[in-house]
Amino acid sequence: MKPDTEIPILPAAGSPPPAVRSPVPEPETPPVSSVPSPRQTLTFLRNLFEAHGLEAKSKLGQNYLIDLNLIDLIVRTAEVGPGDAVLEVGTGTGSLTARLADHAGQVVTIEIDKTFHPVARQIVGQRENVTYLLGDCLESKSRVNPDLLTAWDTAAGRLAGTAQRKLVANLPYVIATPLISNLLVSELPIERMVVMVQWEIAERLRATVGTKDYNALSVLVQSIADVETIRKVLPANFHPRPKVDSAIVMIRPNAEKRARVGDVIQFRDFLRDLYTHRRKNLRQGLVGWPRARKDKAFVDARLAELQIDGSRRAEALSLEDHLRLCNAFRQ
Repeated sequence: MKPDTEIPILPAAGSPPPAVRSPVPEPETPPVSSVPSPRQTLTFLRNLFEAHGLEAKSKLGQNYLIDLNLIDLIVRTAEVGPGDAVLEVGTGTGSLTARLADHAGQVVTIEIDKTFHPVARQIVGQRENVTYLLGDCLESKSRVNPDLLTAWDTAAGRLAGTAQRKLVANLPYVIATPLISNLLVSELPIERMVVMVQWEIAERLRATVGTKDYNALSVLVQSIADVETIRKVLPANFHPRPKVDSAIVMIRPNAEKRARVGDVIQFRDFLRDLYTHRRKNLRQGLVGWPRARKDKAFVDARLAELQIDGSRRAEALSLEDHLRLCNAFRQ
């Protein structure tokens, strides 16, 4: 293995950058790599950034893990194996990508930043079980990019038998919440998600009723999945250092919970509307419903039937009460 300070050299500056396009597998096929990927320490990343004029963009939530033990912990927690089709969102410099490729049957990795994309490809190398994509993982806040899902389907289809789908990623903070929620409410048979997120998001994912972090995300995720915080991660473990703590979180979809919810898309939309005006009490929120105002007498009658006090706020309701409320006010 080459020393950490040696940097793979890409074409000289001035070469036209690759165009940003929809995330579909790229047609070119570089030689298959047989060289182990370098250990991406802080020294390696600093030299890499300098050599290629790279700059982490805060608006994209780009912070790269430099504690290699944490990368190993993510892979171990995901229990990545040859029967897995793994999705990684945020290829970055390819450090986690390489570890995933060493263990998974198939890896689909997507990067939105056209300056990092070719660098990661060259560092990790062309591997038969890795599909590199350039583009946005989200088509909108409420929908995962369908081209990305098609690529994941294709990768899963290459594996014999029934592939286990897993999301394993150091998620860019700006897309963590919509990506997790959209994948959870999809029909995809995802076995688990093991992701690095902001500590604040980790707290919301596992928050209990009546706490300051309890919100629509808490209710949605806990109503259809099991959540576990694996480890809190301090800023010193990243380059550049973020301003907040992070956490490795595991989310495992629960088929029994999902069956009790029923229409998960409708439940998600209901929660989103319910928490639009979080400071309002239930009666005020339901009467002034964002999609269409409701009659006060109708709201009072339904709340009385449910034996739910309309002067309470949504964050005071249990998971079960949220589901009962949704069933009573479904449109």
